[in-house]
Amino acid sequence: MGARKDIDGSASVPAFYGKELRWRREKAGLTLQQVVEGSFYGVSYLSEIERAQRRMPEDLARHVDRVLGADGFFERCCEDVRNAPQGQHAAYFAPVAEKETRARTIEEWANALIPGLLHTGPYIRAIIHATHPLDSAEEVETKVQKRLKRGRLFDDPKRPEYWVILHESLLRHPLLPPLEMAEQLDHIASLARRRRIVPQVLPWNVATQPFMAHSIKLMHFDDEPSFMYTEGPYYGQLIDDSAIVNVYRKAYDHLRAAALSSQASLDMLESTAEDLRNGTLR
Repeated sequence: MGARKDIDGSASVPAFYGKELRWRREKAGLTLQQVVEGSFYGVSYLSEIERAQRRMPEDLARHVDRVLGADGFFERCCEDVRNAPQGQHAAYFAPVAEKETRARTIEEWANALIPGLLHTGPYIRAIIHATHPLDSAEEVETKVQKRLKRGRLFDDPKRPEYWVILHESLLRHPLLPPLEMAEQLDHIASLARRRRIVPQVLPWNVATQPFMAHSIKLMHFDDEPSFMYTEGPYYGQLIDDSAIVNVYRKAYDHLRAAALSSQASLDMLESTAEDLRNGTLR
């Protein structure tokens, strides 16, 4: 085994946090396993926090404070970590993007926009122009290239398992000009043909009023609790209360049952793309 690499605690707030965690744990003479015992989290999860590769969730911070007798230190630091620089994503979405890379399963219900993991460049540009109309061309292009990187998640042939339910209006009332929208639908169909995603289309006339106001993203992991995320144009909400997550999971299952089969949905995606190219979309 190679020598352990020390973390530079001055590099970022998460780095400081991780270095402090390891110092306090080792001072207490505890192993990673002993610290996570009694929590929902695994050894590898805590190890990655110590190496500044993950941010610590608040519930785990409270657990660590109790185990290490840290008098609330790590829970207090959570606010600093949440406010640390987030990179290419909005602060409210950065933890979600981070979790996508670790998820075993991702399930999404999309009622207003095609989900970000499935975006093509033109679709991203259209969203940015609508939500941040004063961005310069250079700023827009930088955001586009960075956001496209999220889709590389599907380069892995196995993880995550990804299910998405698209409201039919996303296909029939496109955000883009016909040829660009056809390419967007082709991209989704291609991922489905490669068996990297399972898309389903919910017909426009199916009663979904309780779910029309918000999107739903559910994520499930190997060694951490599941959570639900929903968002609007300028905000997002992450919920990890297991009782609430289970309610949304049941709601999602009802939507999935009402949607077209994956094959029928793929056929609709491809036929709609063809109609867009031919100018025959009705």
